[in-house]
Amino acid sequence: MKPSSPCGLCASVEISHYHQDKFRHYWQCNQCGLVFVDESERLTPQQEKAIYDSHENDLFDLGYRRFLSRVSEPLLERLKKPSNGLDFGCGPGPLLAQMLTEAGHRMALYDLYYANQPEVLTGQYDFITCTEVIEHIAQPQTVLTQLFSLLKPGAPLVLMTKLVIDKARFSAWHYKNDLTHIAFFSRKTFAYVAKIYDSEVEFIGNDVIILTKPEVPTAPSEELL
Repeated sequence: MKPSSPCGLCASVEISHYHQDKFRHYWQCNQCGLVFVDESERLTPQQEKAIYDSHENDLFDLGYRRFLSRVSEPLLERLKKPSNGLDFGCGPGPLLAQMLTEAGHRMALYDLYYANQPEVLTGQYDFITCTEVIEHIAQPQTVLTQLFSLLKPGAPLVLMTKLVIDKARFSAWHYKNDLTHIAFFSRKTFAYVAKIYDSEVEFIGNDVIILTKPEVPTAPSEELL
């Protein structure tokens, strides 16, 4: 048995079976380490959106604010006021964007289902947030390439997603049981991403990853030519 599609991050066809549960099979790319669900076992867009619609996203939920502060606090330490940011995959209740707006920054919103505004994907941003999103993406290479193209030089892309540790823990991992989760990253996978996009990677806690786009190389001074 083999997956019907190559790895969505690096396009490698060198793929190994990783795990199977009662719902689906999980595959791991031998090159970048991404663990993913094959196209043949993914939900339809309609099924996926129905699950998202059932989620409660209360902008006044203090527990949800504390959860998102794991992203906002290290990000705010890096930003100058006011900065222009994009919350990619903001969902129906864009609380993180509201928190960053409250802190003095300007936010644009994009979400395939809830804020489908393609015009915001043509700008340049001082930072981009992508929280609990990348694990839903079938073709993460396409999305990451797009997001890096929207970042200004030296700007951070801040992601939140749970990380794969090993097979034993994956087998009992609740995170994989959400059928909208189809791509699972590890530290190895994000190290691959950082190398491909020539970016710095920093891991904060168990689920926050900051990828910083490189600065544009400084042109040599005319005095030295």
